[in-house]
Amino acid sequence: MTDSHPGAKPPAVVLGEKEIPTGHEAQNQDSDNHRRWDSQQTITPAPRDTISSSKEDLEQKGHKSHHGHDSDSPSLSPQEDNNDDDHDPENPPAEEDKIPDGGKTAWLVVLGAWCVSFCSYGWINSIGTFQSYYQSGPLKDYTVSQISWIPSMQIFFMSFLGPPIGHVYDRYGMRWLLSVGSIMHVFGLMMASISSKYYQFMLSQGVCSAIGVAVCFLSAISAVTGWFDKKRGLAFGLLSTGSSLGGVVFPIMLSKLMDTLGYGWAMRISAFMILGLLVVANLTLKTRVPPASKAGKKIQRVLSGPAGAGGSIRSAQGRKRMWKPFKEVPFVLLLAGLFLIPFGLYIPVNYLPVASLGAGMTKDMSQNVVAIYNGASLVGRFSSGFISDKAGRYNIFVLSCFSAGILVLAMWVPVSSSLPNATAVSIAFAAMFGIFSGGYISLMASLVAAISPLNEIGYRNGLTFLFSSVGGLVTNPIGGAIVQAGGGNWAGLKIFAGMFMIAGTAFILATRIYCAGWKVTKVF
Repeated sequence: MTDSHPGAKPPAVVLGEKEIPTGHEAQNQDSDNHRRWDSQQTITPAPRDTISSSKEDLEQKGHKSHHGHDSDSPSLSPQEDNNDDDHDPENPPAEEDKIPDGGKTAWLVVLGAWCVSFCSYGWINSIGTFQSYYQSGPLKDYTVSQISWIPSMQIFFMSFLGPPIGHVYDRYGMRWLLSVGSIMHVFGLMMASISSKYYQFMLSQGVCSAIGVAVCFLSAISAVTGWFDKKRGLAFGLLSTGSSLGGVVFPIMLSKLMDTLGYGWAMRISAFMILGLLVVANLTLKTRVPPASKAGKKIQRVLSGPAGAGGSIRSAQGRKRMWKPFKEVPFVLLLAGLFLIPFGLYIPVNYLPVASLGAGMTKDMSQNVVAIYNGASLVGRFSSGFISDKAGRYNIFVLSCFSAGILVLAMWVPVSSSLPNATAVSIAFAAMFGIFSGGYISLMASLVAAISPLNEIGYRNGLTFLFSSVGGLVTNPIGGAIVQAGGGNWAGLKIFAGMFMIAGTAFILATRIYCAGWKVTKVF
């Protein structure tokens, strides 16, 4: 209990055998005394009523926040800033001054992320193959809408788990996340290879493997963000080609293996291939910025009084940080756009083979149309990432997704069995839609990074994936219901897809206008 009368001497913060004076006495001392702390000393917690004064002294030496972040937490001396365990998670140094934008380690991180992309979105991009197989094979007694829940769960978990995975990534890093995710993905596919009933396919492929895919992919893209700034679009364009190449390899490989060796061995061979690539990813992926659990150790000890005052401070800061993105107009507009676009994007990805069969395409060619889409998407993802570094990430994203939506309405809607050369038009649509929709996967994380502080990138990436998960979960069952309600007519489903693509992109355009204005030539 401290004295409250005017003549009382303010208490001091004890650091080992030294005392840091507080109050008026601290203001008259040379600030150099505050920079001579020994990083090895044990900090003795101060009484609760001295926390506020010691915090004020520490904040005088705090770093300037990144992207205008509020300086709510104290920082340590410049000597200790070189220690990975002593960075302030709330107020890091100016990250743009330290981002390498290349080098051996940075490009190895891109290689690891490419492997993850091949095994995650590359696998999900081949779900049209499974939709066709399940409808004509082990799940032929179930409706199209019921079967669609299996691939939809894969897309849903990829996105829905974003915020918790992002929080764990920001707090503890990616090492354990990547290891656990790799095991779950491979184990789920192995279990799917011996499945024969609906609930078994759902649990193994729709839940276990899907959760593993989500953990691996979200960890990988967050890691890449920290290594690149000016070349970020190129880096994401390169890693996203992995999912396109995976989308080419997996459908053709699975189709051939199912015909020759059967479904079980097709899944096991795919799982072994994925295991090898994930081993490479685990060896090459690493984060550049230390996780907050290490970065905040010293500060937490300063703030933690005997009555747990520091816990309430940190809890309040955590809640403030959690709700902060929802108070930013550009980020809310971005979330709205990324919520709507998947309602249109995933319908061609999943239903293109089945719709092509209905338009008179042969079974073999309908399986290959997925590979054509993914091969074209490889070109679109790399080129959009490369061009976006020069022309602006939001500019290229808007152009790509608007074009994709128009293609659905103008080119895919007219395709039917009564259209001459329907097969040729379907193939052309698959290729062109793949090129223009490639910007969605390639640039989505770059859009987030352009309007977000780097030390919140995991959580904010997670939020965008969470909002997009709604479309990923319900779009395919809704699509199946639309086709059934139309008596097998695909026109209604195609119009649904095109309109949602355009509506979602309009919100991304609104984000661009809010941040950069109406000038068309503005690079943003």
